[in-house]
Amino acid sequence: MRGFWACVGALALAACARQPAAVHFFAAGRPPKLSDWHLVYAERGVLSLNSGVLPYDLNTPLFSDYAHKLRTVWMPRGMSAKYDPNGSFDFPVGTIITKTFYYPLAKGGGRNSASVARTYEQVRFPIVLDQVRLVETRVLVRRESGWQALPYVWNAAQTEAELARTGDAKSLELVAADGAKEPFTYVVPNENQCAGCHVQDVGTKQITPIGTKARHLNRDYAYAQLSENQLIHWAKLGYLVGAPESAQIPKNADWRADKQSIDSRARAYLDINCGHCHNPKGPANTTALDLSIFADGDRYLGVCKPPVAAGRGTGDHFFDIVPGRPRDSILPYRMQSNEPGVMMPEQGRTTTHLEGVSLIEQWIGAMPGICRPETQNGA
Repeated sequence: MRGFWACVGALALAACARQPAAVHFFAAGRPPKLSDWHLVYAERGVLSLNSGVLPYDLNTPLFSDYAHKLRTVWMPRGMSAKYDPNGSFDFPVGTIITKTFYYPLAKGGGRNSASVARTYEQVRFPIVLDQVRLVETRVLVRRESGWQALPYVWNAAQTEAELARTGDAKSLELVAADGAKEPFTYVVPNENQCAGCHVQDVGTKQITPIGTKARHLNRDYAYAQLSENQLIHWAKLGYLVGAPESAQIPKNADWRADKQSIDSRARAYLDINCGHCHNPKGPANTTALDLSIFADGDRYLGVCKPPVAAGRGTGDHFFDIVPGRPRDSILPYRMQSNEPGVMMPEQGRTTTHLEGVSLIEQWIGAMPGICRPETQNGA
Protein backbone atom coordinates (compact mmCIF):
# COMPACT_ATOMS: atom_id res chain seq x y z
CA MET A 1 0.00 0.00 0.00
CA ARG A 2 2.97 2.34 0.31
CA GLY A 3 2.57 3.42 -3.29
CA PHE A 4 -1.04 4.52 -2.86
CA TRP A 5 -0.20 8.21 -2.42
CA ALA A 6 1.89 8.63 -5.55
CA CYS A 7 -1.17 9.55 -7.62
CA VAL A 8 -4.10 11.10 -5.76
CA GLY A 9 -7.14 12.94 -7.07
CA ALA A 10 -7.99 14.35 -10.45
CA LEU A 11 -5.73 17.34 -9.94
CA ALA A 12 -2.68 15.10 -9.62
CA LEU A 13 -3.31 12.95 -12.69
CA ALA A 14 -0.99 15.03 -14.82
CA ALA A 15 1.77 14.75 -12.24
CA CYS A 16 1.35 10.97 -12.30
CA ALA A 17 2.36 10.82 -15.93
CA ARG A 18 6.00 10.58 -14.89
CA GLN A 19 6.92 8.85 -11.64
CA PRO A 20 9.81 10.46 -9.74
CA ALA A 21 12.85 8.50 -8.68
CA ALA A 22 12.58 6.60 -5.42
CA VAL A 23 13.02 8.50 -2.15
CA HIS A 24 16.73 9.02 -1.45
CA PHE A 25 17.91 8.77 2.15
CA PHE A 26 21.20 10.59 2.61
CA ALA A 27 23.08 8.97 5.48
CA ALA A 28 25.35 12.02 5.72
CA GLY A 29 25.79 15.48 4.25
CA ARG A 30 23.45 18.31 3.32
CA PRO A 31 21.88 17.92 -0.13
CA PRO A 32 21.66 21.37 -1.78
CA LYS A 33 18.15 20.93 -3.17
CA LEU A 34 14.91 19.57 -1.76
CA SER A 35 14.39 17.60 -4.95
CA ASP A 36 17.53 15.60 -4.17
CA TRP A 37 15.52 13.75 -1.53
CA HIS A 38 12.65 12.84 -3.93
CA LEU A 39 10.07 13.43 -1.20
CA VAL A 40 8.01 16.52 -2.02
CA TYR A 41 8.12 17.88 -5.53
CA ALA A 42 6.46 20.54 -7.67
CA GLU A 43 5.49 19.44 -11.14
CA ARG A 44 2.84 20.48 -13.68
CA GLY A 45 1.44 23.11 -11.31
CA VAL A 46 0.88 20.79 -8.38
CA LEU A 47 2.78 20.01 -5.18
CA SER A 48 2.88 16.24 -4.93
CA LEU A 49 4.32 13.50 -2.73
CA ASN A 50 6.40 10.52 -3.77
CA SER A 51 5.34 6.93 -3.25
CA GLY A 52 5.38 5.97 0.42
CA VAL A 53 5.56 9.58 1.63
CA LEU A 54 2.65 9.75 4.05
CA PRO A 55 0.91 13.03 4.98
CA TYR A 56 -0.29 13.62 8.52
CA ASP A 57 -1.74 16.35 10.70
CA LEU A 58 -2.01 17.24 14.40
CA ASN A 59 -4.99 17.71 16.69
CA THR A 60 -3.63 21.11 17.71
CA PRO A 61 -0.72 22.49 15.64
CA LEU A 62 2.13 24.80 16.55
CA PHE A 63 1.45 28.41 15.53
CA SER A 64 3.83 29.82 12.89
CA ASP A 65 2.63 33.22 11.70
CA TYR A 66 -0.63 31.72 10.40
CA ALA A 67 1.27 29.52 7.93
CA HIS A 68 -0.37 26.33 6.71
CA LYS A 69 1.72 23.16 6.88
CA LEU A 70 1.93 19.98 4.88
CA ARG A 71 3.53 17.39 7.17
CA THR A 72 4.90 14.10 5.86
CA VAL A 73 6.78 11.05 7.08
CA TRP A 74 8.70 8.40 5.15
CA MET A 75 10.51 5.28 6.37
CA PRO A 76 12.63 2.74 4.52
CA ARG A 77 10.74 -0.35 3.38
CA GLY A 78 10.32 -2.88 6.17
CA MET A 79 11.11 -0.35 8.90
CA SER A 80 8.64 0.90 11.53
CA ALA A 81 8.41 3.43 14.32
CA LYS A 82 7.86 2.09 17.84
CA TYR A 83 4.89 3.44 19.75
CA ASP A 84 5.42 5.56 22.84
CA PRO A 85 2.44 6.71 24.95
CA ASN A 86 4.00 10.03 25.96
CA GLY A 87 7.06 11.03 23.93
CA SER A 88 7.87 11.09 20.26
CA PHE A 89 7.82 7.68 18.62
CA ASP A 90 11.11 5.83 18.28
CA PHE A 91 11.78 6.15 14.56
CA PRO A 92 14.29 3.97 12.73
CA VAL A 93 17.43 5.25 11.05
CA GLY A 94 16.46 6.38 7.57
CA THR A 95 13.22 8.10 8.61
CA ILE A 96 12.60 11.46 6.94
CA ILE A 97 10.01 13.92 8.24
CA THR A 98 9.14 17.05 6.27
CA LYS A 99 7.06 20.11 6.98
CA THR A 100 6.22 22.45 4.10
CA PHE A 101 5.09 25.95 5.12
CA TYR A 102 2.80 27.79 2.73
CA TYR A 103 -0.03 30.33 2.59
CA PRO A 104 -3.21 30.48 0.53
CA LEU A 105 -3.01 33.59 -1.64
CA ALA A 106 -5.12 36.60 -0.71
CA LYS A 107 -7.92 37.45 -3.12
CA GLY A 108 -6.52 39.02 -6.26
CA GLY A 109 -2.99 37.85 -5.52
CA GLY A 110 -1.02 36.02 -8.18
CA ARG A 111 1.65 33.37 -7.80
CA ASN A 112 4.48 34.48 -5.51
CA SER A 113 2.39 37.39 -4.29
CA ALA A 114 3.45 38.92 -0.99
CA SER A 115 -0.23 39.21 0.01
CA VAL A 116 -1.30 36.00 1.71
CA ALA A 117 -4.53 35.03 3.42
CA ARG A 118 -4.86 34.90 7.19
CA THR A 119 -7.24 31.99 7.26
CA TYR A 120 -7.79 28.60 8.84
CA GLU A 121 -9.65 27.28 5.80
CA GLN A 122 -7.81 24.15 4.80
CA VAL A 123 -6.20 23.73 1.39
CA ARG A 124 -7.02 20.25 0.14
CA PHE A 125 -4.21 18.07 -1.11
CA PRO A 126 -2.82 17.95 -3.77
CA ILE A 127 -1.84 21.60 -3.47
CA VAL A 128 -2.37 23.66 -6.63
CA LEU A 129 0.60 26.01 -6.85
CA ASP A 130 -1.31 28.88 -8.47
CA GLN A 131 -3.39 29.12 -5.30
CA VAL A 132 -0.63 29.26 -2.68
CA ARG A 133 2.67 30.90 -1.77
CA LEU A 134 5.25 28.26 -0.86
CA VAL A 135 7.81 29.52 1.64
CA GLU A 136 9.96 26.71 3.01
CA THR A 137 10.23 22.98 3.62
CA ARG A 138 12.01 21.72 6.71
CA VAL A 139 13.56 18.27 6.54
CA LEU A 140 14.18 16.30 9.73
CA VAL A 141 16.25 13.20 8.96
CA ARG A 142 17.10 10.33 11.33
CA ARG A 143 20.72 9.28 10.86
CA GLU A 144 22.97 6.95 12.83
CA SER A 145 24.16 9.89 14.92
CA GLY A 146 20.62 11.10 15.58
CA TRP A 147 18.21 13.59 14.03
CA GLN A 148 19.38 16.47 11.86
CA ALA A 149 17.30 19.46 10.76
CA LEU A 150 17.76 21.05 7.32
CA PRO A 151 15.77 24.11 6.11
CA TYR A 152 14.99 24.55 2.38
CA VAL A 153 13.56 27.78 0.87
CA TRP A 154 11.35 27.72 -2.23
CA ASN A 155 12.31 29.84 -5.23
CA ALA A 156 10.04 32.47 -6.75
CA ALA A 157 8.88 30.14 -9.52
CA GLN A 158 7.86 27.52 -6.91
CA THR A 159 9.71 24.83 -8.82
CA GLU A 160 12.49 24.06 -6.33
CA ALA A 161 13.56 24.66 -2.74
CA GLU A 162 17.23 25.20 -1.95
CA LEU A 163 19.16 24.59 1.26
CA ALA A 164 19.34 27.69 3.48
CA ARG A 165 21.63 26.74 6.36
CA THR A 166 21.79 30.33 7.58
CA GLY A 167 18.05 30.84 7.31
CA ASP A 168 16.16 33.47 5.35
CA ALA A 169 13.50 36.16 5.67
CA LYS A 170 10.49 36.95 3.50
CA SER A 171 8.50 40.18 3.56
CA LEU A 172 4.82 39.23 3.41
CA GLU A 173 1.43 40.74 4.16
CA LEU A 174 -1.36 38.94 5.99
CA VAL A 175 -4.81 39.78 4.67
CA ALA A 176 -7.78 38.95 6.89
CA ALA A 177 -11.26 38.06 5.68
CA ASP A 178 -12.44 41.61 6.37
CA GLY A 179 -9.61 43.04 4.27
CA ALA A 180 -7.44 44.15 7.20
CA LYS A 181 -3.75 43.96 6.30
CA GLU A 182 -0.71 43.24 8.49
CA PRO A 183 2.80 43.44 7.01
CA PHE A 184 5.23 41.02 8.64
CA THR A 185 8.54 39.29 8.11
CA TYR A 186 8.42 35.53 7.85
CA VAL A 187 11.67 34.18 9.28
CA VAL A 188 13.09 30.88 8.06
CA PRO A 189 15.19 29.53 10.95
CA ASN A 190 18.82 28.58 10.51
CA GLU A 191 20.08 25.13 11.50
CA ASN A 192 20.94 26.20 15.05
CA GLN A 193 17.52 27.76 15.58
CA CYS A 194 15.88 24.53 14.44
CA ALA A 195 17.82 22.72 17.15
CA GLY A 196 16.74 25.35 19.67
CA CYS A 197 13.15 24.09 19.54
CA HIS A 198 13.78 20.43 18.81
CA VAL A 199 16.16 19.80 21.71
CA GLN A 200 13.55 18.79 24.28
CA ASP A 201 15.96 17.26 26.80
CA VAL A 202 18.86 19.50 27.85
CA GLY A 203 20.54 16.48 29.40
CA THR A 204 21.01 14.63 26.10
CA LYS A 205 20.95 17.71 23.82
CA GLN A 206 19.57 15.45 21.09
CA ILE A 207 17.17 16.79 18.45
CA THR A 208 13.74 15.16 18.64
CA PRO A 209 10.57 15.57 16.54
CA ILE A 210 7.87 17.59 18.31
CA GLY A 211 4.58 16.68 16.67
CA THR A 212 5.00 12.92 16.21
CA LYS A 213 3.50 11.96 19.55
CA ALA A 214 0.44 9.77 20.07
CA ARG A 215 -1.65 12.53 21.65
CA HIS A 216 -1.07 14.85 18.69
CA LEU A 217 -1.55 12.22 15.95
CA ASN A 218 -4.62 10.47 17.38
CA ARG A 219 -7.15 11.85 14.90
CA ASP A 220 -8.71 11.10 11.53
CA TYR A 221 -7.11 12.16 8.26
CA ALA A 222 -8.84 12.42 4.88
CA TYR A 223 -6.61 10.28 2.67
CA ALA A 224 -7.21 9.94 -1.05
CA GLN A 225 -9.28 6.78 -0.76
CA LEU A 226 -10.69 6.97 2.76
CA SER A 227 -10.80 8.88 6.02
CA GLU A 228 -9.18 6.95 8.85
CA ASN A 229 -7.49 7.41 12.21
CA GLN A 230 -3.86 8.23 11.48
CA LEU A 231 -2.36 5.79 13.99
CA ILE A 232 -4.48 2.94 12.67
CA HIS A 233 -3.45 3.91 9.15
CA TRP A 234 0.24 4.04 10.07
CA ALA A 235 -0.02 0.57 11.59
CA LYS A 236 -1.73 -0.83 8.48
CA LEU A 237 1.06 0.54 6.29
CA GLY A 238 3.75 -0.87 8.55
CA TYR A 239 4.88 2.54 9.75
CA LEU A 240 3.99 1.95 13.41
CA VAL A 241 4.24 -1.03 15.77
CA GLY A 242 3.29 -1.52 19.40
CA ALA A 243 0.27 0.76 19.56
CA PRO A 244 -2.52 -0.35 21.93
CA GLU A 245 -6.21 -0.32 21.11
CA SER A 246 -7.36 3.13 20.08
CA ALA A 247 -9.36 3.65 23.28
CA GLN A 248 -6.11 3.47 25.27
CA ILE A 249 -4.20 6.01 23.17
CA PRO A 250 -4.02 9.55 24.62
CA LYS A 251 -5.56 12.35 22.60
CA ASN A 252 -5.09 16.09 22.86
CA ALA A 253 -8.00 18.38 22.17
CA ASP A 254 -8.48 20.44 19.03
CA TRP A 255 -7.89 24.00 20.26
CA ARG A 256 -10.59 25.36 17.93
CA ALA A 257 -13.30 22.81 18.78
CA ASP A 258 -15.85 24.76 20.80
CA LYS A 259 -17.62 21.57 21.90
CA GLN A 260 -14.55 20.57 23.91
CA SER A 261 -13.83 22.12 27.30
CA ILE A 262 -11.89 25.36 27.53
CA ASP A 263 -9.41 23.65 29.87
CA SER A 264 -8.66 20.78 27.47
CA ARG A 265 -8.28 23.16 24.52
CA ALA A 266 -6.02 25.60 26.37
CA ARG A 267 -3.85 22.81 27.76
CA ALA A 268 -3.49 21.28 24.29
CA TYR A 269 -2.51 24.68 22.87
CA LEU A 270 0.14 25.25 25.55
CA ASP A 271 1.40 21.69 25.20
CA ILE A 272 2.27 21.97 21.50
CA ASN A 273 3.34 25.63 21.49
CA CYS A 274 5.21 25.82 24.79
CA GLY A 275 5.53 22.39 26.37
CA HIS A 276 8.53 21.23 24.33
CA CYS A 277 10.62 23.87 26.15
CA HIS A 278 8.65 24.42 29.35
CA ASN A 279 8.91 20.97 30.93
CA PRO A 280 11.17 19.44 33.61
CA LYS A 281 13.77 18.33 31.03
CA GLY A 282 13.39 21.11 28.47
CA PRO A 283 15.50 24.21 27.74
CA ALA A 284 13.17 26.34 29.89
CA ASN A 285 13.23 24.03 32.91
CA THR A 286 14.92 26.71 35.01
CA THR A 287 11.70 28.73 34.95
CA ALA A 288 9.94 26.09 37.10
CA LEU A 289 7.03 26.46 34.68
CA ASP A 290 5.65 23.29 33.13
CA LEU A 291 3.29 23.96 30.23
CA SER A 292 3.23 20.41 28.91
CA ILE A 293 0.08 18.33 29.12
CA PHE A 294 1.68 16.42 32.01
CA ALA A 295 1.99 19.40 34.40
CA ASP A 296 0.82 18.25 37.81
CA GLY A 297 -0.88 20.92 39.86
CA ASP A 298 -1.65 24.59 39.37
CA ARG A 299 1.72 25.76 40.68
CA TYR A 300 3.63 24.05 37.87
CA LEU A 301 1.24 25.58 35.35
CA GLY A 302 2.05 28.99 36.77
CA VAL A 303 -1.08 29.69 38.80
CA CYS A 304 -0.11 32.23 41.46
CA LYS A 305 3.56 31.46 40.74
CA PRO A 306 6.01 34.37 40.72
CA PRO A 307 8.35 34.39 37.71
CA VAL A 308 11.85 32.99 38.19
CA ALA A 309 13.80 34.69 35.42
CA ALA A 310 11.42 36.61 33.18
CA GLY A 311 13.19 39.98 33.57
CA ARG A 312 11.32 42.72 31.73
CA GLY A 313 9.13 39.99 30.27
CA THR A 314 6.91 40.25 33.34
CA GLY A 315 5.29 43.45 32.13
CA ASP A 316 5.30 44.50 35.81
CA HIS A 317 2.94 41.62 36.62
CA PHE A 318 3.56 39.52 39.74
CA PHE A 319 2.36 36.06 38.68
CA ASP A 320 2.49 33.83 35.60
CA ILE A 321 -1.26 33.23 35.91
CA VAL A 322 -3.72 35.17 38.09
CA PRO A 323 -7.04 33.24 38.24
CA GLY A 324 -9.87 35.25 36.72
CA ARG A 325 -7.54 38.07 35.67
CA PRO A 326 -5.79 37.41 32.34
CA ARG A 327 -4.74 41.06 31.95
CA ASP A 328 -2.73 40.76 35.18
CA SER A 329 -1.07 37.50 34.10
CA ILE A 330 2.41 37.22 32.59
CA LEU A 331 1.58 34.27 30.31
CA PRO A 332 -0.84 36.02 27.91
CA TYR A 333 1.18 39.23 28.17
CA ARG A 334 4.22 37.50 26.68
CA MET A 335 2.11 35.68 24.09
CA GLN A 336 0.66 39.03 22.99
CA SER A 337 4.04 40.75 22.63
CA ASN A 338 6.19 40.78 19.50
CA GLU A 339 9.12 42.44 21.27
CA PRO A 340 12.39 40.46 21.42
CA GLY A 341 13.22 39.57 25.00
CA VAL A 342 9.56 39.71 25.97
CA MET A 343 7.67 37.59 23.45
CA MET A 344 6.95 33.92 23.94
CA PRO A 345 7.69 31.69 22.19
CA GLU A 346 11.04 33.38 21.61
CA GLN A 347 11.24 32.24 17.98
CA GLY A 348 9.04 30.76 15.31
CA ARG A 349 6.79 33.80 14.94
CA THR A 350 6.89 37.54 14.32
CA THR A 351 3.12 38.08 14.54
CA THR A 352 0.71 37.63 17.43
CA HIS A 353 -1.63 34.68 17.33
CA LEU A 354 -4.77 36.63 18.16
CA GLU A 355 -7.02 33.60 18.46
CA GLY A 356 -4.47 31.73 20.58
CA VAL A 357 -4.10 34.64 23.00
CA SER A 358 -7.89 34.91 23.21
CA LEU A 359 -8.15 31.21 24.09
CA ILE A 360 -5.62 31.48 26.92
CA GLU A 361 -7.26 34.66 28.22
CA GLN A 362 -10.64 32.90 28.30
CA TRP A 363 -9.08 29.94 30.09
CA ILE A 364 -7.49 32.15 32.75
CA GLY A 365 -10.65 34.23 33.03
CA ALA A 366 -12.67 31.12 33.89
CA MET A 367 -10.27 29.98 36.62
CA PRO A 368 -11.52 30.18 40.21
CA GLY A 369 -9.29 31.28 43.06
CA ILE A 370 -7.20 34.23 44.16
CA CYS A 371 -3.47 34.89 44.54
CA ARG A 372 -2.47 35.98 48.03
CA PRO A 373 -0.08 38.98 48.18
CA GLU A 374 2.46 37.07 50.28
CA THR A 375 3.09 34.65 47.41
CA GLN A 376 4.81 37.46 45.57
CA ASN A 377 7.88 36.64 47.62
CA GLY A 378 7.68 32.95 46.81
CA ALA A 379 5.81 31.94 49.98
